[in-house]
Amino acid sequence: DVQLQASGGGVVQAGGSLRLSCEASGLTFDDYSIGWFRQVPGKERQGLLCISSSDEGRTYVDDSVKGRFTISSDNAKNTVYLQMNSLKPEDTAVYYCAAEITISTTCDAGAMDYWGEGTLVTVSS
Repeated sequence: DVQLQASGGGVVQAGGSLRLSCEASGLTFDDYSIGWFRQVPGKERQGLLCISSSDEGRTYVDDSVKGRFTISSDNAKNTVYLQMNSLKPEDTAVYYCAAEITISTTCDAGAMDYWGEGTLVTVSS
């Protein structure tokens, strides 16, 4: 079974940084594209950053986090990270990691095949 476990959420002041981790089991990054999403109440789940398993590891980055958030992976640990810098109050949300059975992802929440439990990030002003 594929399982994704996100962790690292918490409360941080505006301008601060936080790193989320997503530990995956039951899959390999060679076959799955992995990404980070977030959701606030009343809004659709938003794709932030996704890494394609192939397509030369092409990374999708949403404009709202470009230059502030980065995604990386440690294949030996089967873990994907989301480094968040220069956090803003509007980044407050539940953050999810997800996996798609594709070598080239569009980072569309509706296309993801597996989801982890969310982790709450709260950015105080």
